[in-house]
Amino acid sequence: MNSTLKSKLTQFWQCLQDELFEFLSDLKIDLTPRLQELVRVLEMVEIERFVPPGMDIGRPAKNRVELARAFMAKTVLNLPTTEALIERLTVDLSLRRLCGFSTTHKIPGKHRFSRAFAEFAAFGMAEKCHAALVQKHLGDQIIGHVARDSTAIEAREKAHFSAPKTPVHVAEKPKRGRPRKGEIRPPKSPTQLELQRTQNLSQMIAELPTLCDVGTKIDSKGYKKSWRGYKLHIDTADGDIPINAILTSASVHDSQVALPLMVSTSQRVTYLYDLADSAYCSPIIRQVSVELNHVPLIDHNPRRGQKIKFRPHEAQRYKVRSQAERTNSSLKDSHGGNSIWVKGHTKVYMHLMLGITAIAAVQLLRLIQ
Repeated sequence: MNSTLKSKLTQFWQCLQDELFEFLSDLKIDLTPRLQELVRVLEMVEIERFVPPGMDIGRPAKNRVELARAFMAKTVLNLPTTEALIERLTVDLSLRRLCGFSTTHKIPGKHRFSRAFAEFAAFGMAEKCHAALVQKHLGDQIIGHVARDSTAIEAREKAHFSAPKTPVHVAEKPKRGRPRKGEIRPPKSPTQLELQRTQNLSQMIAELPTLCDVGTKIDSKGYKKSWRGYKLHIDTADGDIPINAILTSASVHDSQVALPLMVSTSQRVTYLYDLADSAYCSPIIRQVSVELNHVPLIDHNPRRGQKIKFRPHEAQRYKVRSQAERTNSSLKDSHGGNSIWVKGHTKVYMHLMLGITAIAAVQLLRLIQ
């Protein structure tokens, strides 16, 4: 860990321990270990700075800052539903005061939480908060490894299936084998990766499918698994700190999101090695990694050929890729990744990015513990 980063985090930690917790103790706010973790996360991410501004017309919105802090509390405490959050706020005065709600007024109803969540999601509040957190603490650091992986996100909504393609007449099918002398055949359509090579970041992200559909993958034990929902693609830095994430349809292949993630992450932080499994094995992905001044360590996919193994020093570095698995596990087991009740790409992304932001804050603080 860089001395500058260590100094900043140590100063933040001492301020929490010596001033804020003592202040909360004087206010007679009882803090359990989970509430202490919530205090640290809220102070580090400062989510109230990213609450969308009010509208110029109509009735002014109420409790937006308090609701934003409450949604972060829901993620940190791993509460499954908004009803569970409201019930916890009703009976837990310490949590209510940490979120900023009055102890004498009634907690807002579920409808107000729902409207606020939709407003926050449309504004991209959680994504902006996470990007600012990464930029503030890691933007001036040199990171050794970034592990890239995806995880299945199950949703409770109807899957959208693409319209069946019009069958091609037998005579119109492309001919196999080498063309005859003088025969001119139409050029092959470019692949998705080839198209992305000619696009900028916003174009690449805009063309990624985002509707809920059905995805299928083979797990580490060789069994095929299918789910309905989405797929979250995450870049995790050393220290198990998630620094970027993109949500797509469940059917999107991991390799289709490699270039957008790689370019976007390179704009946020400076890192040296790209670590990925065999799903990302492609000459184009390796070439772009090199062009961005990275060293690609991507597991080789033999595709019916002979597998190319890592050299000893590369194999040792590749072991760091397990940090991606730990991030996926933390998101699903402890930060709401397995309890998604909202519908639609925008809201699901907001829900997951709150968890990613909380994980990033917790892992940053663990660097000095």
